[in-house]
Amino acid sequence: MSKVYTCTMNLAIDLFIETEELLPRVVNRTIDDDIQANGKGVNVSLVLKMLGVSSTALGFSGGFTGNYIEAFLKEKKIATDFVPVEGLTRINVFTQVNAENTEYKLVNQGPEIQGENTQALLEKISQLEADDYLCVSGSLPRGVPPTILVEISRICYEIGVHLIIDSSYKEILDCLKYQPFLLKPNDEELSEWFGKELLTEDEYIAYGEKLIAAGAKNVLLSLGGDGAIFINQDTCVKGNAPTGRVVNTACAGDTLLGTFLAGLIQGQDTAGTLRRSLAAGSSTAFQKGLTDFSDVPILEEQIKITRRKEND
Repeated sequence: MSKVYTCTMNLAIDLFIETEELLPRVVNRTIDDDIQANGKGVNVSLVLKMLGVSSTALGFSGGFTGNYIEAFLKEKKIATDFVPVEGLTRINVFTQVNAENTEYKLVNQGPEIQGENTQALLEKISQLEADDYLCVSGSLPRGVPPTILVEISRICYEIGVHLIIDSSYKEILDCLKYQPFLLKPNDEELSEWFGKELLTEDEYIAYGEKLIAAGAKNVLLSLGGDGAIFINQDTCVKGNAPTGRVVNTACAGDTLLGTFLAGLIQGQDTAGTLRRSLAAGSSTAFQKGLTDFSDVPILEEQIKITRRKEND
């Protein structure tokens, strides 16, 4: 039976703060705060768990902050197999300033990873089995070059692992020859990969199809407030995003991906999966942490799925 793994090479604890104002050189009092175990792959594991899909979280973990994340995942009954490293897993800060209706994001670098740590992670990945799923998400820590994504792609291709990549590095284009199962770029990343600016919807689709032609089996393009587009050789469908008050966008894309991946694994129809994923991602954006899916059916009612190819 296929197993599911997520890989977060730069784990994080996210500190969410809400304040009325954020002023210089004075003590700014918060009106609310929350601490969340985070990292893009961790979020995918949490979303998958809520949707009935078990996974094992891989990556690098350092110090008491890394221990906190491992304990949190254990409490959620999510397995972990992190590589221990020197230093501390990072803490990021997201501040909602109500007077400005603005969110500030402060993202730290995290620990520096040694070569033997990287090799240990690659060895764990090489032990996966054919038809397993591996979702590699997020930024890379210091000491890990973007070419690791190409190496992971090669390993997964040779084993027969379904590889999902959600990361911004241009080296992802070098991974395409290894036929990744799913890529999840956002609009800015797709534009940057192809050296373009201000793409239209038709251009997004055209460049998504270029990724498919170059080897990717599926592409899930996140457009933020404009929704998302799913593309493969047979299908191109788009959905809008529902409206609501945005509180914290940090985990919305991870929720979109986790929900969509669960639908693919469970064999659900493409249109319904995209609608549910958009609603779940927006639900997360409308609150401090990950959605609990309670308002997802209501948000789904706002979403219209448009088919761009007739044979879906």
